[in-house]
Amino acid sequence: MSIGEGAAIDFATARGRDYPTIRQFTVFLENRVGQLLELVRRFEVGQITIVGLSINDATECAFVRIILNRPEQGREILERAGLTIIESDLLCVELPGGPQPMVQICSALLQAEINIIQAYPLIAHPRDYPVMALMVDNLEAAVEMLSGKGLSLINEDDLAECE
Repeated sequence: MSIGEGAAIDFATARGRDYPTIRQFTVFLENRVGQLLELVRRFEVGQITIVGLSINDATECAFVRIILNRPEQGREILERAGLTIIESDLLCVELPGGPQPMVQICSALLQAEINIIQAYPLIAHPRDYPVMALMVDNLEAAVEMLSGKGLSLINEDDLAECE
């Protein structure tokens, strides 16, 4: 591949692909009483629902990871508030029936040598089965493997139904 004048370069990103992914916002908050309440109250306007929440506490700050049913509107609210955020793509997998549903998911990802970086359940979800949000080190391979094993993935359009 040559780089230079006239070279055809495709600048498509993961956001432009048709992955069944969802967006997670990691918000950095000062480690003070009331900061989480202040954050979640920002979503009282409109029809934005927090469907997933995870908190990691550090000495001086907390990392709050949130999944919203309307991520575009949610990002605007976070940016207008001047909060420091990181946006990431995650997979949302419906847990299959049975006594140990995570075994199927972990086994499928292990077969493809995919690491799970973060995992937490969703508070609200659009269908009858519980759902896990997963950050993995290879989205494309994880989508292919999990779908190939017959596991259902949730996307942002599905989350829009949660209110």
